[in-house]
Amino acid sequence: MKLPRIYCDSSVIGGCFDPEFQEHSRRFIEAVRDGRIIMLLSEVVVQEILQAPENVQNLLASIPGTSIERVPLTTEIIELRNAYITAGILGPKWVDDATHVAAATVARADAIVSWNFAHIVRLDKMKSYNQANLINGYGILTIVTPREVQYDNP
Repeated sequence: MKLPRIYCDSSVIGGCFDPEFQEHSRRFIEAVRDGRIIMLLSEVVVQEILQAPENVQNLLASIPGTSIERVPLTTEIIELRNAYITAGILGPKWVDDATHVAAATVARADAIVSWNFAHIVRLDKMKSYNQANLINGYGILTIVTPREVQYDNP
């Protein structure tokens, strides 16, 4: 069975230490550790985690490399990110959030998980990202919180 490939932004990793989000964030990370999910990470996530508290950095470092797929920041991702900004989905101040969605889209992730309700996991934003994806020749991206992810055994 093909494992789900899910792009994870830094809010989910940091969410493991936030009482509001820890239950579902930890379930997601455990599913990654157990080899039930392939976690996609971009360089943007890694850089954000390097700015996070040490416990968040240590959590990411504790995940087996075999459970992580790195998504390099390519010209294709940058162009799609810029298309989101040009379309007014997000302003230039939120370039990293647009990059997360573009990276997940270009990498053909099965979904992106996030706790970012302002710029990613929000119905109007989801529709706008996917409209821009279709206009630019990409498919629909599923955008959810870790709560919506199925954690069945392989």
